[in-house]
Amino acid sequence: MFWPEKMGYVILKDISKRFADGESGCRIVLDKLSLDIEQGDLVAVTGVSGTGKTTLLSILGTLVEPDSGTIATGGQVVDWHDAGRLCRLRNRQIGFVFQDSRLLPWLSAWQNILLPAYAEGGRPTPEMVHWAEKLVDIMDIGSVREQCPQTLSGGEKSRTALCRALVMRPGLLLADEPTGQLDAAHARDVAGLLQRVNRELGTTVVVATHDTELAQTARSIYRLENGKLNKES
Repeated sequence: MFWPEKMGYVILKDISKRFADGESGCRIVLDKLSLDIEQGDLVAVTGVSGTGKTTLLSILGTLVEPDSGTIATGGQVVDWHDAGRLCRLRNRQIGFVFQDSRLLPWLSAWQNILLPAYAEGGRPTPEMVHWAEKLVDIMDIGSVREQCPQTLSGGEKSRTALCRALVMRPGLLLADEPTGQLDAAHARDVAGLLQRVNRELGTTVVVATHDTELAQTARSIYRLENGKLNKES
């Protein structure tokens, strides 16, 4: 099924999501929220903790199904009942950067970077390995690629996670509070890397953050409040 009207690269239309709440029965996190993201855009979603930024990114990444509404990526409406297609979409077209990096501690940085390629089935192709090596150079982590995550600095972990998110050449990169656990210097480095990924690789980037400095690097800034998105001028 294709979106029946002119659209951007990613569209959310009338998305609602609520969660169980012990006091009131349920809490509305997203309330008929709509968003149109153009291909190649760099978007920041701001808002205080608990407003639903992570939920929004999880829906964008097809990790969480909304209670109602529609999401389309690249002109194709997401079918929440087709598990196989959802898995392929996540692995091939969407890259994720989580706040805590989520690197597997028993694998080296290089092995963590190549995980999505193994998840695709079999071994990485020579083309995938060459691309991964290029990403390692771009992120400047060649000197630590054989080290395990517990020996890496916060900035090195973030850059390794960014390489992993990009190894399948996704059209969409989602970053959830990517500077939340970093000091100011490393936070600026990650912000610069996200800009570089967007500019040089043409990747559409959506970052959820309460970091004002990071948000200001985006071309489009939205504030999530009371379940709605408001674009900031």
